[in-house]
Amino acid sequence: MADAGEPVTIARVADRAGISRSWIYSQPALRDRIQQLQHLQADANAARGTVTRASDDSLRQRLALAHERNSQLRTENQQLRDALAHAHGQLRAARLVAEGP
Repeated sequence: MADAGEPVTIARVADRAGISRSWIYSQPALRDRIQQLQHLQADANAARGTVTRASDDSLRQRLALAHERNSQLRTENQQLRDALAHAHGQLRAARLVAEGP
């Protein structure tokens, strides 16, 4: 991959080799070699001035998705808080019944 000028990443190596990424992470020498190749490629790109940057449209899309996910998480958080409050109420009511008058 490196000789062909293709980006070398753990995901791409795993896919190309037909193995899991977790297996690569469990192999320190292989993981180190992949990182070494990544650094060499980054240095070569920087020397050529060909660092690829995200376009404005791409960044806007990522920001919009992050805002949407944030909103979803806020909603989920509120639902969980409501469910917890309801469960606490039920627990308190059950204790009062068990204690009796």
